[in-house]
Amino acid sequence: MLAMRAKFIAAAICACVMSATTAFAYEEKPFTMADFTAAQAAGKPILVDVYAPWCPTCQAQQKVFETLKSEAKYDALTIFKVDYDHQTDALKHFKVQKQSTLIGFKGDKETGRSLGDTNAASIGTLIDSALK
Repeated sequence: MLAMRAKFIAAAICACVMSATTAFAYEEKPFTMADFTAAQAAGKPILVDVYAPWCPTCQAQQKVFETLKSEAKYDALTIFKVDYDHQTDALKHFKVQKQSTLIGFKGDKETGRSLGDTNAASIGTLIDSALK
């Protein structure tokens, strides 16, 4: 019984250490105009991700984002997720007609835009334009 308890405690400690070393580098949140405007006013680097859960291109983009989470240079980045099917006001605001659109911002200035891109290098370049 004591050995089992020791193994459980060791596993719990290991899990805590593992989660502490795999922290996410950027913040990802659902799009709201208030949060987006506040991030712009603060001069933050922003990526607007217009996605649809049924879109295979959007799913491929999410895999790219997962690989970028481990890069410390993206610590200040905020990714705002715009739901293509339900946030039509946001689509109009950003002049977006298709899901899988990515838009970079540095503060209130648009730094770049792509549609349907799933290439990690070019998505990284788009995000980097918001970091400058």
